[in-house]
Amino acid sequence: MFRPLSYVLERTVTTGHLKMIAADGSVCEFGDRTGSPVIARISDKRTERQLALNAPLAIGEAYMEGRLVFEQGTLYDFLELLLTNVPPRRWPRWLRLVDTLAYVTRRLQHYNPVGRARRNVAHHYDIDGSLYDLFLDPDRQYSCAYFEDEGMTLEEAQEAKKRHLAAKLDLSDGMRVLDIGSGWGGLALYLAKTSHVDVTGITLSEEQLKIARHRANAEGLSKAVDFELCDYRNLEGKFDRIVSVGMFEHVGAAHYRSFFQQVSRLLADDGVAVIHSIGRFDGPAATNPFIAKYIFPGATFRL
Repeated sequence: MFRPLSYVLERTVTTGHLKMIAADGSVCEFGDRTGSPVIARISDKRTERQLALNAPLAIGEAYMEGRLVFEQGTLYDFLELLLTNVPPRRWPRWLRLVDTLAYVTRRLQHYNPVGRARRNVAHHYDIDGSLYDLFLDPDRQYSCAYFEDEGMTLEEAQEAKKRHLAAKLDLSDGMRVLDIGSGWGGLALYLAKTSHVDVTGITLSEEQLKIARHRANAEGLSKAVDFELCDYRNLEGKFDRIVSVGMFEHVGAAHYRSFFQQVSRLLADDGVAVIHSIGRFDGPAATNPFIAKYIFPGATFRL
């Protein structure tokens, strides 16, 4: 087997059982041989090199293209085995340097001027909506649900999230509310119905905009809720409340200061803003390269 890859796996997989069949047909085993083995075959030398140098990106790409094939176990079993072994790992120095380089250059990677931000959003959201029907609740709430009680369904937890956000906003009748990154419109419509406020929702996704406007018309809320295709940087006006749920990840590290400056300009002097974002517990790092390339280009999920 390609020696650098073997070296990485020897240092990484210390528990469990992994068998790798190299491009030349040789078999290497890693771990303490406990549990059912995961057996993977690598089709060519190029894949071996890629897995050694940039595993977070190469694993997904090789699997998609049929260059990494599992003869026993699944991709999920493979990832579980690797992630189980990650905490005690000591990566080779060159891999630590790759990760460090990705982090220190993240401002360049996440440079999202208006045009690029629009393309990034289209990449993820302007696609066949049937994909989202597979894993979202009927209201298409995309960001983290709020499981107040054990045993709540996804739908109940998403409803609890909207209720929790409304409480934090401390809304009163007639307030002007801005929803930055309004998605398919669920939160804006909820606030208008439950708190009798006027809501402006902005998105960069044409598909989301179309669905949100259709929902507002169908529910008789088109006068109370206005959805617009607009970048937050181009918006004018004053709002009593600003809410943004799961959009800050798309701002990009290079634009954090300008984002909050714009929120401050748009917010009334006695206003309240609630910004929800996804973070992490173990310190700053670069976004997973597979997610950055294929799922959320320009996004930062590891603040």
